[in-house]
Amino acid sequence: MTDVLFPLMSGGQGATGVIVTWFVESGDEVTPATLIAEVAVDKVDAEVYPETSGVITLLVEESREIPQGAVIAQVT
Repeated sequence: MTDVLFPLMSGGQGATGVIVTWFVESGDEVTPATLIAEVAVDKVDAEVYPETSGVITLLVEESREIPQGAVIAQVT
């Protein structure tokens, strides 16, 4: 199992951000080339890709404020 983390962006560790959009659903097959989410911190947006291939499980719902570096999904 591989954790997918909210990227460290503006403000770094301890700062918070939100999942703007999930582009996949739990149970979908993903690869490192699959855009899985768009996240935002302040006025900075970033795209999130998994590091490995497998089946993804989403752990955080859209628009929920979470700490940067938190686990947002898992790939098995």
